[in-house]
Amino acid sequence: MAESRARGRLWRMSSHLNPSDGVSMEVCRAKGGATGLRVAILGAAGGIGQPLSLLLKMNPLVSTLNLYDVVNTPGVTADVSHIDASAVVRGFLGKDQLDSALEGVDLVIIPAGIPRKPGMSRDDLFKINAGIVRTLCEGIARACPRAIVNVISNPVNSTVPIAAEVFKKAGTYDPRRLFGVTTLDVVRANTFVAEVVGLDPKLISVPVVGGHAGVTILPLLSQPLQVTPAIRFSDEERHYLTNRIQNGGTEVVEAKAGTGSATLSMAYAAAKFADACLRALKGEDGIVECSFVASQVTDLPYFSSRVKLGRNGAEEILPLGPLTEFERKGLEAMKKELQGSIDKGIQFATSA
Repeated sequence: MAESRARGRLWRMSSHLNPSDGVSMEVCRAKGGATGLRVAILGAAGGIGQPLSLLLKMNPLVSTLNLYDVVNTPGVTADVSHIDASAVVRGFLGKDQLDSALEGVDLVIIPAGIPRKPGMSRDDLFKINAGIVRTLCEGIARACPRAIVNVISNPVNSTVPIAAEVFKKAGTYDPRRLFGVTTLDVVRANTFVAEVVGLDPKLISVPVVGGHAGVTILPLLSQPLQVTPAIRFSDEERHYLTNRIQNGGTEVVEAKAGTGSATLSMAYAAAKFADACLRALKGEDGIVECSFVASQVTDLPYFSSRVKLGRNGAEEILPLGPLTEFERKGLEAMKKELQGSIDKGIQFATSA
């Protein structure tokens, strides 16, 4: 009897590393949080995917965490599964297991792709990451068409339109359920503003609108929330903060000197946005986050702005609110570049 129980325990342990062999939730003692949600991370073995997997494993709203990548997933799965949080961690390796990784999940997060390196433009990233995102979204359309999808893979200004076109072709597109994760821009804005004004970043919430690359990133420094009295910036501070927020990614790429891009801060921001989506799926009210979504806030078809989240994804796209002359000029300056990135993604997806 003891030997039989030992074999059973070994089988359950090995199932985390070999999901195709499987362990049914009926016989597995570790069922995870009974009322939790199922999350899949596509690109879980990468520089963003690994710390993101750690953070999502620790989220009490997650009952099952599916980790997918084309390489190295067994090791990441074994490592993360040892953390004493309730989510069950399951690993999936290679294209043949993509649909299994996605089946029945509530939230899909896509950090897959190559990172930006010094001297590399987002156009360079596009050439590789566009195809990766298209393939993954085809899997989502097949296996979990009603899931909330969070796209991290850069360039977000192009990969979100690619995802949308894939879903349209499959007949599964719901604009409320597709989000480009721009939370890192908000996180940076809060941090950099806090440094300038000498406050705790948790007391500051700066809306960041537009897109997720360079000049398309527009922090609305006239509208930082939660701070009383309201913060007033000098022209010098406004220019410094806007430039630093827009170039935060380049700052990290150059500081890492060829060894990577913003992985840890991006994982933190992605986990923060994922948590907001999970809380909304559970029915929590009043959740508002900035995200790059299908939008009518401007004349651009996709735009990042404040979005009210609910059980079905984006419940309401909130207006920009009053802008300063500096912000209005920034908004006009970004439009041509952002529209070009959107068109590039649509053209890629529709010409395949």
